[in-house]
Amino acid sequence: MAGRQKKRRETFGQIDKLPSGRFRARYTGPDGDRHAAPATFDNLTDARAWLAARQTEISTGKWQPPALVAAALAERSQTLATYAEVWLASRTNSKGDHLRPRTVEEYRRLLRSPDPTKSEDKGGPLAELLPLVVGSITPARVREWRSAQLATGRKTQTSRAYGLLNAIMTTAVHDGICDTNPCAIKGGQSTHTGRKVLPPSDAELDIILATITPRYRALVVAAAVGGLRYGEATALRAKDVTVERDDAGKVTAVRLNVERAVVRTAQGMVTGSTKSEAGVRRVGIFGPDADTLAEHVRGLIGDALLWPAKDGVSYLSQSAFWKHWNPARTAAGRVDMPFHALRHYAGTRYAQAGATPRETMTRLGHSSLGAAMRYQHAGNRDDELAARMVRRSTRV
Repeated sequence: MAGRQKKRRETFGQIDKLPSGRFRARYTGPDGDRHAAPATFDNLTDARAWLAARQTEISTGKWQPPALVAAALAERSQTLATYAEVWLASRTNSKGDHLRPRTVEEYRRLLRSPDPTKSEDKGGPLAELLPLVVGSITPARVREWRSAQLATGRKTQTSRAYGLLNAIMTTAVHDGICDTNPCAIKGGQSTHTGRKVLPPSDAELDIILATITPRYRALVVAAAVGGLRYGEATALRAKDVTVERDDAGKVTAVRLNVERAVVRTAQGMVTGSTKSEAGVRRVGIFGPDADTLAEHVRGLIGDALLWPAKDGVSYLSQSAFWKHWNPARTAAGRVDMPFHALRHYAGTRYAQAGATPRETMTRLGHSSLGAAMRYQHAGNRDDELAARMVRRSTRV
C-alpha cells in the first residue's frame, strides 16, 4: 500500500521506514516508556547503530531517560553570562550566608555586559567571556583574556576578575557544567599594582586634624585612632556611643559600638552588616581624642547619625566627604593618601603600643591574621628602637 510505513523486526527496539525514505528508531526503556531517536536517519545502518548504543547503555547501567539527558545537555550548553546569574543568586559562604549586597554589586560590575547604546562601552573586565559556553572556556583562552586585561594596566581589577572567574568555574565543575576548571594560572588572583598604602606620620595627622572641616574632625579620629572603616564610622548613631566621665565630669573614655556598616548598592547607600563577623566590636578611645568625640556627640540622641549628609538624615557618601578630606590631606603634603590609610595608622600605632597581632585583629575587626599584619607598618621609630638596643661596653 503506497506511503505505508515499513516496520522491521530487530533484536532490540524497532526501526520504521518512513514514506520519506528515512528511518525512525524506537525502543522501550527500563522505565517502561517508549523512546524515539531525537532525529530520523538516512540509512538503516545508522538507525541500528543508534539502537545498539542504547542497548549497551541499558546493559551497563549507564542508561538515563532521554528527558534527563536533554536537560543535562541544556545545562552544559549554558553561557558564562547565564550561569553567572545563577551562581550569584545561589552562592553562599561556609556558614550558609548569601553574598552581601556590596559584594554582589562588585561582582556585577566585573561581569557587566557592554551597553549596546554606547559604542565605546566595553563592559566589565569579564565581558568578552560572557557569550562563551562554560564548558568551552579553555586554559589557553583564560590566559589570553588575562594577558589582555593586564595590558590595560588595571592589575588589581584583573586580579579580582580572575578570582571571580575561578570561583564560578570551580562551582561549575562541581555542578557538572564543565569537566575541569580552566583557571590554572599560578598566582592569577594575587596580582596587585605593588602600590603600598602609607599611613600618615604623627605630624601629618596633626595637620589633617587641624585643617579639616571641624565637623569631620571626629570622623578622622574614629578612623585613625579607633581603626574604623569609612562605612563603619558613617553608620554610627548616637545610641552607639558611650561617653564615660569621672566624678568631676571629665571625659575618661569614649566607646564605640560597631555593629553595622554603610554599603553602596544599586538602590543607593544602605545599612548592611560589617565586612565580617569580626567587624562587630566595641572600640575604646582615650585622652584628647576621646574629648574630640565626646564634644562631637554632645546634643545627639538616639538614632541621630554622627556624620549625616547635608539633609541630616541620609548617609554621608565618600564623594561628598572627599571635598573636605582632599584639602586636609593636601595641606599635610599627602595627596597620595586615601582615607583608608588612617586604618593603617591605627593598626601601626596599636602594635607599637605593645598590642599582639591577635589584639590588633580584634581592634581593627579583621577575621584573619594576614589581614591584620598588612595594617602594621614600621612607622618612624627606627632611631628610638635602635637607641634601645645599643650594646653597653664592658671596656673601661
